[in-house]
Amino acid sequence: MSVESVTNNMSEGARKLADDVLQSAEEAVRATETMADESLHRAEKRVQDLRAEASPAIQEFASRAQEMASQCIDYCAMTTDRARRHLREAGDATTRYVEQQPAKSMAIAVASGAALGALALWLTRRDSRSHRGMHMR
Repeated sequence: MSVESVTNNMSEGARKLADDVLQSAEEAVRATETMADESLHRAEKRVQDLRAEASPAIQEFASRAQEMASQCIDYCAMTTDRARRHLREAGDATTRYVEQQPAKSMAIAVASGAALGALALWLTRRDSRSHRGMHMR
């Protein structure tokens, strides 16, 4: 397998990972926005009911709650846009780095894999020792 094909595979993998993360973030944001919209609609209905029967002080409180809910939705939308932008930038930067530094990228990938493998091995051995110790008691 050539360095170019490895580089292309790593670049494509990085793009796919960035796209998957972005898609997950977008789905989470949509779910959050849906829940926020539903909460806002329920709050609005409740506010309307309260206004029909409540005193001016309660009406003021309900108005503030509705305003806060709207601000929260706006904040979620703004945060979502910011997260999307940062995820795209991170994906683009990763792709550029892999394309510009294929050898370093491969070395980093190998070192990361070795570190994760060593950690998994250590955790497995530690776990098996702790289980043996429990059986001896």
